[in-house]
Amino acid sequence: MSACCQQCVDRTARPMLPAPVEHAPDRLARALAPQITARLEAMILDGTLPPGERLHEQALADRLGTSRGPLREALRALEREGLVVSGGAHRGMAVRRLEAQEEAELYDARALLQGFTCALLAERITDAGLAALDARVAEMDAAIEAGTADAYYRQNLDFHEAMLDLAGHARTAGLYRSLVKESLLTRRRTLASTANMRDSNAEHRAMVDAIRARDADTARRLGEAHVKGGKRRWLGGL
Repeated sequence: MSACCQQCVDRTARPMLPAPVEHAPDRLARALAPQITARLEAMILDGTLPPGERLHEQALADRLGTSRGPLREALRALEREGLVVSGGAHRGMAVRRLEAQEEAELYDARALLQGFTCALLAERITDAGLAALDARVAEMDAAIEAGTADAYYRQNLDFHEAMLDLAGHARTAGLYRSLVKESLLTRRRTLASTANMRDSNAEHRAMVDAIRARDADTARRLGEAHVKGGKRRWLGGL
């Protein structure tokens, strides 16, 4: 028998291994995990689950109306995003509490990305895009006058999201959003005072004006200065 034929016989005779069986609970956990992840993330970022809080699986599963399987999948996803941390064997998970040095580094990295985004917008933004940013700055002015810090905080996030969308640079947007998500664990309090909100929105307006003037260098400088201003406001509240 030729070597070729022998190989054919060997392959035919070799027993076929069964495909791995995926159990129904595993499939269900993976299907539900994205929904549970989104709900948990929202609870962490809005302060419902504050930094340092222990996440007791059964109590949290009952609260969310789910089982522990999807919850564990969700917690693992949030751990990869840096929002929760493991306490080690038999200690479960906790909402991540940022150290001061970690928070400072997040500000520094965001400053570079914000500057790049503003410079890019100065080169490519449309009139419609400028109108959209102007409208968001006006909304934040209204929130300041109404004394609604929570509204200003949400609108501030929306303003920066709009800048990322209008800049159209996917890699920068992904990096910036990742850094913002981590920094939201402690950032809300920096925009609680009227004075800080006014300073923040004045910086927003200056960035938009530089973008409108198509001055990429000034827009980059003001974008970096805005995040550094946020860092100063954060340091002032420590």
